[in-house]
Amino acid sequence: MNMKNYISKVSIVTLTATLVLVLLNGCYDDLDVAPIDPNVISSENVYQTPDDYLGGLAKCYTCLLLSGLQGPHGDPDFQGFDEGFSTYMRSWWNAQQISSDETVSRGDISAGLPEFNFHTWGSTNSYLGILHSRIIYFATTCNEFIRLATGSDFSEVDAMIPEARFLRAMAYWHALDLFGTAPFVTEDDKPGAFFPPRADSLKLFEYIENELIDITTGGEKSVVLQDAPYIYGRANKVAAYMLLAKLYMNAEAYIKQDHYAEALAALENVISGPYELAEIQRQNFVADNNNSPEIIFPLIFDGATTQSWGGATYLIAGALGGGSIPAHDTVGLNAQWGIVRCLPTLVNLFEAGDVRALFWSDGQSLEINDPSLFSDGYMSIKFSNKKLDGSFSDSDQGTHPDTDFPMFRLADAYLLYAEAVVRSGGGSISDAVGYVNDLRERASASTIGQGDLTLDFLMDERSRELYWEGHRRTDLIRFGQFTSGTHVWPWKGNVREGKPTESWRDRYPIPASQLNANPNLIQNEGY
Repeated sequence: MNMKNYISKVSIVTLTATLVLVLLNGCYDDLDVAPIDPNVISSENVYQTPDDYLGGLAKCYTCLLLSGLQGPHGDPDFQGFDEGFSTYMRSWWNAQQISSDETVSRGDISAGLPEFNFHTWGSTNSYLGILHSRIIYFATTCNEFIRLATGSDFSEVDAMIPEARFLRAMAYWHALDLFGTAPFVTEDDKPGAFFPPRADSLKLFEYIENELIDITTGGEKSVVLQDAPYIYGRANKVAAYMLLAKLYMNAEAYIKQDHYAEALAALENVISGPYELAEIQRQNFVADNNNSPEIIFPLIFDGATTQSWGGATYLIAGALGGGSIPAHDTVGLNAQWGIVRCLPTLVNLFEAGDVRALFWSDGQSLEINDPSLFSDGYMSIKFSNKKLDGSFSDSDQGTHPDTDFPMFRLADAYLLYAEAVVRSGGGSISDAVGYVNDLRERASASTIGQGDLTLDFLMDERSRELYWEGHRRTDLIRFGQFTSGTHVWPWKGNVREGKPTESWRDRYPIPASQLNANPNLIQNEGY
């Protein structure tokens, strides 16, 4: 299996089609009658070989990447949504980034994207609608795979089940982090016509926690994730410990409980693993970043075989515009959409010489006087479709890049460890300072001492190291600065200088379409 392109287009198309039919046929499970016609696709015959199961697992992974059966367009998972913005990662990234102090957008006015700039979103925001639907679809796809794979006749399939459980835990973590609640189903709930019950924050937290502990240490279901290193792009124990650490680090925001000591224990399992910092930080964001020793869990994109209008295509093409940058020479991508730019609150965080400050200005102003103008705000060139050595990507595709998205990487674990120490979770202060300085030395930034390691410093350092990687909204909420804190940025609250917004906006609203479809759901406070 190719490490970079472990998902084939054939398996994606075939298994997606069969899974959809299985879900539909599941409405008749109560009859307990196997179909007579062997050509009918059902749970009785969709999986016949280990490769069939591998294709089903691939579909679970690609829920994060693709919008439908045929890559960037054609046969979408959901009708009524534009495939350009309806990928999971693109919707999730917008909700995490454009609402924060790092990013501003001028795109998709009719779909409600600028509402994230201003903190004025509501329950009819199209991006929130597709994001909520994607999370449910992601969890449901994993449920169906787990249900059909459990008790298979193939030993190879046993190791696939905890991977799907990890992915399902990630889906429910996103639901918890973004919405605080979710319609809740597992593999024990067979497909059929019923209204899924609502899980509140505590139930989601405890479920995710128990799942991740079970697939790392063994428990009731015994089968655990593979040790790292494992096949690139597939979940292993270190990825699960990283997700567990992020769950614990945000526990006060989620359920008003202190779990920093547990976060430290999980982070120690990450840091002691086989991953190490890339010698050059930029190696994590280039077309051959699959060679980085730092990336723990990537979302794999490929210009030839895994094409998407979300993912790295959006992060590169969406950040370029106006014809003012020789895009193909700079980042190896011809497309320039002119959608997202950097806020000055991000650009101003960097000291001179910090190589992480990957911004471009060719006439663009630093200040954002009009969010609708792409000329206001520096461009980000953090993500590139060129290799680390400057050569073009293997596919040399001018529209869709080969660059993978680093969902989890070791630098994040270093900074979370330091933060947990500062928040009195135990651990070693000297190790914490050392981890931070490892990152700053790599970036050619000045090192710090123990007295410099404060929460305010760490909030800024996380932005310097991890900007545009989908962490910022969650971070700001954890630091108490996303809505009603003292920290403001341009156009927060829909005023030029920025102002605090309502604290209930720390959670997004349940989309009106979901409330109308499921009477068990309850709207979040404030909406």
